[in-house]
Amino acid sequence: MTRQRHRNIIRVRRTGTGIALVAAISFIAGMTDAVGLYISGDFVSFMTGNTTRAAVSMEAGIYSHAVKLLFAIIAFVAGNAGGIVVAHKFDRRIFAVLTGVGALMAIAALLRNEAGLAQFYLVVFAMGMVNAAVEHIEGLPIGLTYVTGALSRFGRGIGRFLLGERSLDWGIQIVPWLGMICGAICGAVLGATLQSDALWVVAATVFAVAIATLVIPRSLRHRYNQRVKIRRIVP
Repeated sequence: MTRQRHRNIIRVRRTGTGIALVAAISFIAGMTDAVGLYISGDFVSFMTGNTTRAAVSMEAGIYSHAVKLLFAIIAFVAGNAGGIVVAHKFDRRIFAVLTGVGALMAIAALLRNEAGLAQFYLVVFAMGMVNAAVEHIEGLPIGLTYVTGALSRFGRGIGRFLLGERSLDWGIQIVPWLGMICGAICGAVLGATLQSDALWVVAATVFAVAIATLVIPRSLRHRYNQRVKIRRIVP
């Protein structure tokens, strides 16, 4: 086997593993967003929608709802920050982040509807946190809980293809959307049948994916996340 062929095989294996990870985590995000929307009436991962709805609620004078959504945005940002901290602290970063997300989902399921806001913000925080699990594949940025950017990059890739560019790397951007739509369908069914108990299914799914990542070789795991470089300013 030639060196170039060996490199191509490794690259295909690395990309395939990354695509499977993104699809699985996007599935979780879609399922969680559908369950969250069903039991709370608001999005738990779609902050663009929450921003618009907060503005509409303010205009309509429904200030309590606007404040709820603004705090959801803060919780989502905090979850992203927390996910990066966890990813930086542990060698098995994907496993650590997903385990944390699964634990938060289980706690949210325990709270049930009696603590609606606490449950809502825990799930939103978890959805922010999960974005730190996989940040890129083969140098291409990947979003896990939002697909507007992915669809935009996919569309621009089609445009460049029509202009004569023959690289098809942009095709990977459709994976998060496919994972999210499949997850959302499952989440809608779960939310309609199990109500808040659907969060137990979400938690179990997250833990299952987390355990599955343990079989990913170290050489591949470290391709999907780069350790955060802390820049300290010396006075």
